[in-house]
Amino acid sequence: MRILIWLFRAFLFFTLFAFALNNSQEVVVRWFFGHEWQAPLVIIVLLAFGLGCALGVLAMVPAWWKHRRVAKRAKSDAEAQAPASEPLTPPAIHDGI
Repeated sequence: MRILIWLFRAFLFFTLFAFALNNSQEVVVRWFFGHEWQAPLVIIVLLAFGLGCALGVLAMVPAWWKHRRVAKRAKSDAEAQAPASEPLTPPAIHDGI
């Protein structure tokens, strides 16, 4: 199974590497107000993917914080409702005499 995973990773790497080699021509990205940026196409695609991932993670942060707060509150409520148990003491030793 481990070999199959490594073969899949190698296939994925070489596929992306071939994609990068096939898309190395320069392209121009035109921004607002006449600003332009020239870079290889693969760099622009990689940056767009990275920025999309970063924005997706940032969009999820408030929900993560809310779930952590709710979980922490539920844990503290469960601990407060649990009956306070007496500290455990070792049993008395009987000699049997």
